[in-house]
Amino acid sequence: MATELVPGNTLITASPQEGRELALKMARLVIKATQPDGAVREQLRPEYAQDADSLISIAHVVAVEFATIATANDYWR
Repeated sequence: MATELVPGNTLITASPQEGRELALKMARLVIKATQPDGAVREQLRPEYAQDADSLISIAHVVAVEFATIATANDYWR
């Protein structure tokens, strides 16, 4: 079964908070789609959890997802 990369097939959210939550979820789904083996993800987690550059990269991915969602929501007017 394929991973649904856009939950509910929409980027429309009721608020910026919901948009941010969706961005975080979408970023996590991209990681899951890129590395579908849960055991491998668990094995790698301690490495990036202690690496500032990796954490900054993760934050960047979420920010890009949030920018896309904000645009789709016309910046919540």
